[in-house]
Amino acid sequence: MTHAVKWLTAAAAALCVSGVSAQTFPDKPVRLVVPYAPGGNIDITARIIQPGLGEVLGQQIIVDNRAGAGGAIGSDLVAKAPADGYSILVGSSGTLTVAPSLYSKLPYHPVRDFAAVSFVSSVPLVLLLHPSVPAKTVKEFVALAKSRPGKLTMASAGAGTTNHLVGELFQSMTGARFVHVPYKGSGPALVELMGGQVDLHFDQLSSATPYIKAGKMRALAMTTEKRASIFPDVPTLAESGVTGFEASTFTGLVVPAGTPRAVIDKLNAAVVKVMARQAVKERFAALGADSFSSTPEQLGDFIKKDFAKWTKVVKDGNIRVE
Repeated sequence: MTHAVKWLTAAAAALCVSGVSAQTFPDKPVRLVVPYAPGGNIDITARIIQPGLGEVLGQQIIVDNRAGAGGAIGSDLVAKAPADGYSILVGSSGTLTVAPSLYSKLPYHPVRDFAAVSFVSSVPLVLLLHPSVPAKTVKEFVALAKSRPGKLTMASAGAGTTNHLVGELFQSMTGARFVHVPYKGSGPALVELMGGQVDLHFDQLSSATPYIKAGKMRALAMTTEKRASIFPDVPTLAESGVTGFEASTFTGLVVPAGTPRAVIDKLNAAVVKVMARQAVKERFAALGADSFSSTPEQLGDFIKKDFAKWTKVVKDGNIRVE
């Protein structure tokens, strides 16, 4: 058998295998990898869609929290997993566009190593203060920070996460300086903020909403262009004098690059069905999140553009992290 014939035979066999696996997919439990600790925005997102995905796909969906390194550990786990659709990353701004714009030595590349499945949601971030911080407006807060340079502590979901970079952007645009305190996710960061161990945190509205409503932390301003309908009295940063400030967190599902298109299409169809359910829409809305699905191409194109946007923000703002 010639080399060319051997190659063609192997290629045909591979096509048959991928075709069969796509037809029977999924025939075992599917992992939904959350690269952060339980309790934060990405974890909440995964647990909202988990039951519906399991029902539509006819298989158990296991939420697998793999926290650490600002989401890089869980993301790299999926990037290096078999490209068969059984390992899905609940990707977000932090892991797919923000951290890669800050760190050139990440073990994965956001565009090259993943194939997009669908958008899931978009969430505003909110500037949160512990109630003991004596500032009721952004103007008062910036003045307070400047009078105490390097004294106020800023929590984040980890170095290089969206929370962190939004905080760095706020400092570069206002001249305020904080001490960065990274955690292994927004859940632990919120607990520490409530306990008064840190002074402030830029967090996704979806995970912060219950604590704001309970009065355990003060919502000072939204990071988006428009106010959040769930908290109409909380102004935006742009309205509060930080002109041009705009940031939000997207979440979307991605799988390892090279996953068969038929498997991606099956996962996409399941996400579209789940996101169309009224109960799912209501759960996201109650947390201040916009929920929606998309084609794989729409998410893939957005990741490329958002990665470019944050890379420019980092470069223009000369933002560096230790």
